[in-house]
Amino acid sequence: MTDFQNINDIRRGKTGDRRPSAMRHDPMTLGTKPIGRLLLDYSIPAIIASVAVSVYNIVDSIFIGRGVGAMAIAGLAITLPLMNLVMAFCTLIAAGGATISSIFLGQRNVCKATDVVNNVMTFCLVHAVLFGGLTLIFIDPILRFFGATAETIVYAREFMEVILYGLPMSYVFIGLNNLMRATGYPRKAMISALLSVVVNVILAPIFIYTLKWGIAGAAWATNAGQFVALIWVLFHFFSKKSYVHFNAANSWCKGSILKKIYAIGLSPFLMNVTTCVVVIFINKALLDYGGADGNLAIGAFGIINRVTMFFVMVVFGVTQGMQPILGFNYGANQWGRVKATLYKGIWIGTSITAFGCFITEVFPDILSRLFTVDEGLISIAREGFRCYFIFYAVVGCQIVIQNFFQSIGKPQISIFLSLTRQLIFLLPFLLTLPRYFGVKGVWLSMAGSDMLAFIVAVITLVIMQRRISRKMQPAAPSMGMAQTDDTDD
Repeated sequence: MTDFQNINDIRRGKTGDRRPSAMRHDPMTLGTKPIGRLLLDYSIPAIIASVAVSVYNIVDSIFIGRGVGAMAIAGLAITLPLMNLVMAFCTLIAAGGATISSIFLGQRNVCKATDVVNNVMTFCLVHAVLFGGLTLIFIDPILRFFGATAETIVYAREFMEVILYGLPMSYVFIGLNNLMRATGYPRKAMISALLSVVVNVILAPIFIYTLKWGIAGAAWATNAGQFVALIWVLFHFFSKKSYVHFNAANSWCKGSILKKIYAIGLSPFLMNVTTCVVVIFINKALLDYGGADGNLAIGAFGIINRVTMFFVMVVFGVTQGMQPILGFNYGANQWGRVKATLYKGIWIGTSITAFGCFITEVFPDILSRLFTVDEGLISIAREGFRCYFIFYAVVGCQIVIQNFFQSIGKPQISIFLSLTRQLIFLLPFLLTLPRYFGVKGVWLSMAGSDMLAFIVAVITLVIMQRRISRKMQPAAPSMGMAQTDDTDD
């Protein structure tokens, strides 16, 4: 076990300036360092990594759209619900493990944080093999169910088959990279994400254009990038210099740890599953009301989705940086630091999506022309950008609030907030508005659900803040941090 008194002495400088490598990454500073400085230390690397991933997704779509064609963009859009399902089973473990490990470190329980790392490795592999294997068996029926037509299914199948082959590697990389950030190494987590993106962007044009592998080449480039990044992440967790690392003596398959991981990870899991369901309805509505241009309407949604996800991923970078700070200080019973982190995160997140709203409303054609030269596709995307992004400024606030509850171990509230936008508001809109406004009704449905979800999130936050603040007592200086093992108080 770690000598926490020695750690505190080192942090306060009582033992001099010479420190072991592990001490330079002491996550205990999450409970003492100024919040603004912590957000810079943790969020900026996470934002850089998220922006890099988003840029890769956009560049990848540009390569596919310009190198393969408009139907390839539509085929890629068809894979979106399946990709959401792929991410759902990964984030169930990755997000849950990251939150639980941060809370355990806040409670000064390094042994259980190590259990989390071991279990995340095990169950990322289990999920990847089970989900990936079943999906490969039924790939064609799944894609048709998601809206693939005779023109688009060949592209969607080529892309997804390659992605599914690399799923065990991808799941382990994503799961452990989340833990790397949560256990005090935000810059190393950023580097691993950048490694994945750089390798991907270099290889994608070679595979697509030079080797003429088409849309499958983009998928192989994705797998290659994640393989390189996985080596980097595994090296970190096998090194005993890392603050939390693999330990053969700790549990690799523990029911109590898995239960906690699932409880916290259920929120992002359901968010991805409901996104999958919603995208199915979106694709169906675009096909039904798009007429002869139905496939192009789906392609336009693919373009809009790539752009909106760029800004969403930047906000996710902020929430990823907030997560270890929130989890640690909530576990340490330091409510004032929790609130300060939340308020700063809301301000940053809202500023990001407000900027996204401005860019998409003013320059929709410029954004569309990055992906395609097809004028019909550009015209449909223009209307989509203008309608969908009307209320986009408030999306950042809603995302931060939702992830706040996940980060402090309150998955039920986070799940409720994720369901409000995707199911409670968006699905009814999708079933009604397109009947009156056609394809435009699809875009308006997404805008209306964003605004209503924001209102519900703010009301929920106000109510729950009062309840939580009454339950939490300020941590006494002489007692240090709370020693409770309850991660879902």
